[in-house]
Amino acid sequence: MTESTNNIKNVCVFLGSSLGNREIYKEATELLAKELISNGYQIVYGGGSNGLMGVLGDSAVDAGGYITGIITEQLDDIEVGHQGLNELIIVKNMHERKKMMADKSQAVVCLPGGVGTWEEFFESLTWNQLGLQTKPIILLNIENYYSKLKIFIQHAVDEGFLPQSTSDELVLVNDVDEAILQIKNFVPKDTSTWYQRLKD
Repeated sequence: MTESTNNIKNVCVFLGSSLGNREIYKEATELLAKELISNGYQIVYGGGSNGLMGVLGDSAVDAGGYITGIITEQLDDIEVGHQGLNELIIVKNMHERKKMMADKSQAVVCLPGGVGTWEEFFESLTWNQLGLQTKPIILLNIENYYSKLKIFIQHAVDEGFLPQSTSDELVLVNDVDEAILQIKNFVPKDTSTWYQRLKD
């Protein structure tokens, strides 16, 4: 385990409430949980027990780590809040859920997921862009799941709707080891310069 160059202690993981169609998504989730815990990080996530979310919760607990789930009252009935976590927080709505996940973490890692996962990491990227936070936002590009998304993001840059600096902050990695290195080596940005970065 190498030493981190920053003060990141809690990592927020966004991921699907479905398992997906390939076993490798489950395997990557198990490995991510194990490696985050073994490198001394605590985990924050959406609190569900279904799909990859459930795999993350189970794997983090099995690895002996500390994991906090945050779920809404509505989704607690659908996704079923994970009862085996160190802490499960039930909030009223998605706005509270996302704010609490943001407040409790200093980094974001995203596994494959659907529209909820996308919305969550794009909001984190927006908050980076606006200087409301400075966090690594890492997409685990398992089986090229996010490759076409990165192409579209570059298209948005080319068409003048997105600063290159914002595109650069959404980092695609191919494996869990690379994700851990990105977290450890992340250098926080000066949030006071956010407006200038919009012009870059």
